[in-house]
Amino acid sequence: MLAIGEFSRLTHLSVRTLRRYHDAGLLEPATVDPASGYRYYSADQIPTAQVIHRLRELDVPLPDVQRFLRLPDPSARGALVAEHLERLESELDRTRAAVASLRRLLQPEPPPLDVELRAVPASTVAAVEDDVDHEDVLAWYSGAMAELDAVVRDPTGVPGGLYDNALFEAGRGHLLLYRPTTDPPRSGRVHPVTLPAVELAVTTHVGQHDDIDVTYGELGAWAVANALAVAGPVRETYLVGPRDTTDPAAWRTEIGWPVFRVAPR
Repeated sequence: MLAIGEFSRLTHLSVRTLRRYHDAGLLEPATVDPASGYRYYSADQIPTAQVIHRLRELDVPLPDVQRFLRLPDPSARGALVAEHLERLESELDRTRAAVASLRRLLQPEPPPLDVELRAVPASTVAAVEDDVDHEDVLAWYSGAMAELDAVVRDPTGVPGGLYDNALFEAGRGHLLLYRPTTDPPRSGRVHPVTLPAVELAVTTHVGQHDDIDVTYGELGAWAVANALAVAGPVRETYLVGPRDTTDPAAWRTEIGWPVFRVAPR
C-alpha cells in the first residue's frame, strides 16, 4: 500500500487533488485507516488516477468522468472521449471566430466598403422555404441546398437566399433558399417561387461566415450614411462557397440589402 503522499509523487497529483477525487467518488483509496483516517492506495490505481487527471485537464465534466470509469468496454470509453473532444473543437472554432471578428472590428482604419446599387428584376426560381429558428439556420440550409441540388438539373445561376428581418430581430423568421433555373420543378419541398423586383445595396463578404455580421453592420452603416432606407428581407448570393472549394479564403458571398432612396427633407 502507498500512503497518499507517496501516491501523490508517483502520479504528479497533489494530495489536495487526490482528496477531492475521493470526495467526488472518482478515485477512492484502496483502504482508509479507521483510526487515523489516512488514505492508502495500491500501485494498480496509478493508471486510473492519471486517466482521471487527463480527462479533467480536457474539462470533461465530473459526471462524464464517472461514466467513463464505469464503462468496461474500451470502444465505449473511446466514444465518450471523442464526443467530448468534438465539443471542445466546436468551442475552439467559436472562440477563433469571435477573435477574428473582434480583430476586424478593432482595426483603426477599416478599408472602405465597396458597395453597388443594383436593380434586380423579378425572376421565377426553384426554392425551398420555411420558418426557422436562428440557431437552426446552418442545419436547415444544408438540408435545403442538398434537396435543391438533387432536384434542379439545369441551374442557370448561383444559389441564393432571402432572410426575413424577424430572423435577426426575434430569433425566428422566414428563410427561402433558391436556385435559378428556366423550368423550376415541383418535388418534395422544392417549388417555383417568383422573387419580386428589388433595388439592392450590394457588397461582397470575403471568406468564412464567422464574421459576416461585421459586413452586415458595415453595409447597414453605408446605407444610413447615403440616405437610403431599408425594407424587405436581406438577400444573399453564394458566388463561391464550400460546395465549390475547400479553401475558405476563396469564398465569396454577396449581401444585398433592399433599399429605396429617401426624399430629401
